[in-house]
Amino acid sequence: MISLVEQDITIEEYAFLRQQVGWKKLSHSQMEQAIANSLFVVKAVDHDNRVIGMGRIVGDGAVICYIQDLIVIPEAQTKGVGSKIIDRLIEYVDSIREEGTAMMLCLMCAKGREPFYEKHNFVARPTSDLGPGMIQYLT
Repeated sequence: MISLVEQDITIEEYAFLRQQVGWKKLSHSQMEQAIANSLFVVKAVDHDNRVIGMGRIVGDGAVICYIQDLIVIPEAQTKGVGSKIIDRLIEYVDSIREEGTAMMLCLMCAKGREPFYEKHNFVARPTSDLGPGMIQYLT
């Protein structure tokens, strides 16, 4: 049984999840600020209350939000955990959207993960109307 826990993730859990999927190591203060500055955070825990995934929303909460750090540990992948997390993230953003308006919900996915997000109604860019997403790392 997988449960979702909202607005309650520790820095240690965040670091553990990032390490499990091989993401870049962050400083303690980076992780602390990332969690604190998120609009919404949800973690997935298994029947032993062990964290197995998470996702968070960042953005202005009015015009645009981003799904950030959607992580599921390898042994829990392909078991519906990521879908449960993303569905809750989408539900949250829809709940804060002003009635009668549109909210952009964006993300940048890892290479090869596009089909997962397409199942959840995201559109890969570029399209005939939208240019490609772009990124710059400042080091």
